Amino acid sequence: MKVPFLDLKAQYLSIKPEILTALENVLDRTAFAGGPFVEEFEKGFASYCGCKHAIGVGNGTDALWFSLLALGVGPGDEVITVPNTFIATAEAITFCGAKPVFVDVDEATFNMNPKLVEAAITPRTKAIIPVHLYGQTADLDPILEVAARHGLPVVEDACQAHGALYKGRKAGSIGAAGCFSFYPGKNLGAYGEAGAIVTNNDELATKMRVLRDHGQTRKYYHAVAGWNGRMDGFQGAVLSVKLKRIEAWNEARRQHGARYSSLLSGLTEVRTPEVAEWAQPIYHVYALRTHNREQFIQAMAEKEIACAIHYPVPLHLQDAYRSLGYQPGRFPVAEKAAATEVSLPMFPELTDEQIEYVVECIKEIRK
Repeated sequence: MKVPFLDLKAQYLSIKPEILTALENVLDRTAFAGGPFVEEFEKGFASYCGCKHAIGVGNGTDALWFSLLALGVGPGDEVITVPNTFIATAEAITFCGAKPVFVDVDEATFNMNPKLVEAAITPRTKAIIPVHLYGQTADLDPILEVAARHGLPVVEDACQAHGALYKGRKAGSIGAAGCFSFYPGKNLGAYGEAGAIVTNNDELATKMRVLRDHGQTRKYYHAVAGWNGRMDGFQGAVLSVKLKRIEAWNEARRQHGARYSSLLSGLTEVRTPEVAEWAQPIYHVYALRTHNREQFIQAMAEKEIACAIHYPVPLHLQDAYRSLGYQPGRFPVAEKAAATEVSLPMFPELTDEQIEYVVECIKEIRK
């Protein structure tokens, strides 16, 4: 049996007529850059997240970058985040002229360890970015408490957490701003690049809208040097179609995650993801921990099961951030994640038969 890591075509075929109608509507109205279809999605996504504002942008990196710029982060500042994330989290900090300062992660969830945040704060710290890794939220309350004591905003990197809950509240709605990527493979994915920022702060929302549109307050009047970070009309239309189905798709992922964990529960050679007491995850990624990972992936590939690694080199050891001076061993939990995690196939259309086959193969490989 062949099991892909992700099957975007299966999802597309299930909504194809509605998608084609939505795209045709954009063509008929020639509303290609921003415009009414983006505005419709922004309204729907803000409501979904429980926020006053959603600002559609070009991608998740833009979302993080514009959030930090709107909060006043600039050259010489520091922003605290984690090293086991996609590089966009740190890039957004760098693009502001600021310095990423990493803290290690929690052993159970591989999300930011709240106990380590306060020690990383300096007079130059201007913000904190917890990452909701793999679709499970970080433990936000203690992070927010530390941030409040020091007068620091918290920007949620929710790029993998569309619809995930923290103590009943939607990811992205809790900090000063929440940042989302709609890269095609995400739980809510566009048909190209797109992203969004959500916030309840009117002033921040206004600044972000100006920043994404070349710093314009109105056409050809530029208050600041901004960026071309608008969302395309096609992506807004596609995302509006998909937004109506995100809860059903997320529930399917939760069921798949629970089934994987149940079927693998007696296998000591792998460690299944832990669900925190405060969280309701949406399993953007289902990541196991195992030894001899490369051998594992090769053996699974021979059985026509596609697996992946998120992420093989933590950011503090990447060449791009070598200048920060971090050495191997500085963040041991993040480094353990980088060395041991392997992601299994996970998408809403995954069948019980495919999951059972994946588990059977894992048990055979790890005898």
